Amino acid sequence: MSIAEPEFIDVDGNAIALRRQPGAAPGIVWLGGYKSDMLGTKADRLAAWTADKGRAYLRHDYSGHGESGGDFADGTISRWLAESLAVFRQFAGGRQILVGSSMGAWIALRMAQELRRAGEDRVAGLVLLAPAPDFTAELVEPQLTDAQRSELAEKGYFEEPSDYSDAPYIYTRALIEDGRANLVMTGPIDTHCPVHILQGLADPDVPPAHAMKLASLLPADDVTLSLIPQGDHRLSRPQDLEMLAQAVEEMVERAG
Repeated sequence: MSIAEPEFIDVDGNAIALRRQPGAAPGIVWLGGYKSDMLGTKADRLAAWTADKGRAYLRHDYSGHGESGGDFADGTISRWLAESLAVFRQFAGGRQILVGSSMGAWIALRMAQELRRAGEDRVAGLVLLAPAPDFTAELVEPQLTDAQRSELAEKGYFEEPSDYSDAPYIYTRALIEDGRANLVMTGPIDTHCPVHILQGLADPDVPPAHAMKLASLLPADDVTLSLIPQGDHRLSRPQDLEMLAQAVEEMVERAG
């Protein structure tokens, strides 16, 4: 399948790149992970699936990611959330299923909260892959070394080698401090829609216990937790991609 050129929307001075496919509602909205882009394996698998099913599909790159403008080091959860909401409100028609990977699951949960708060009952379901909500407070801060704390205080950031890229991960003081203002795992989470969580049991980045904790905080909603043996954080093996497509198809059927 050929890849169309991206469209762009200006959000707070940054050119945010997006791609969209027309189709039936409920549509699918892809929300990628930290330092990921909208042309990754899982996003492309959903593009093929939605095209085959005649389903609307929307994806974008956060600022500092992929084809979007802006500096990655300027990014925060609040900034990337605002960009995602702007793209959603301008280009997604009707009810939508949000599919969030890793940090994208955090963005999806915050989007559901913000849309609900604004009286927009637009989220028909959530599919969350290797979900990493609150990762700054739950997964990064507790593991900080004294050297990393010193770097945050003195330079405003620290770097860590990435298993997924030659470039290191950058964690800024602004990202961590802003993360505290966007926490969702501090108590029960009401999404007002069904949720399907896919979590690999061999995930070295987001422990399965994190997904189980998230599921336990969704008591008012219909939650499915699928634990995948040998599944890593990427969940990009053929069998993982098939599980993703199946989970999204089942969510579409439930949404009617």
